[in-house]
Amino acid sequence: WEYACRAGTTTPWSSGSEADTLDAVSWFADNSDETTHPVGEKEPNAWGLHDMHGNVWEWCADHWHSNYEGAPDDGRPRFNENVNEETSRLLRGGSWDNHPRFCRSASRGLLPPDNRGSNLGFRVCCLPQD
Repeated sequence: WEYACRAGTTTPWSSGSEADTLDAVSWFADNSDETTHPVGEKEPNAWGLHDMHGNVWEWCADHWHSNYEGAPDDGRPRFNENVNEETSRLLRGGSWDNHPRFCRSASRGLLPPDNRGSNLGFRVCCLPQD
């Protein structure tokens, strides 16, 4: 997720180093009117992906880990050895009700997978056809 969000950048947001650049690419607490928005109303990142920052926290397949040690380097999700239905899942991207620091490319959150809310969602993706 972070690789796609960064789109080749090393700055806190794919839009730059300063929080004021976030307005062009994201719905967050300062500009969202406290609601989600249709995808694509803000500028995409350098790889054409919209709403990677803000709008809704995106559920990821990965289980929560406190650091990146031992994480797969080939794009596979990272799971815990002792998995159960209550194992917290990773959330990325921040949402419409967050301060910019929670919308950074590296920001991560966690919740049990049975949580629901107006600031949570997921991204559908697939491999391109040959």
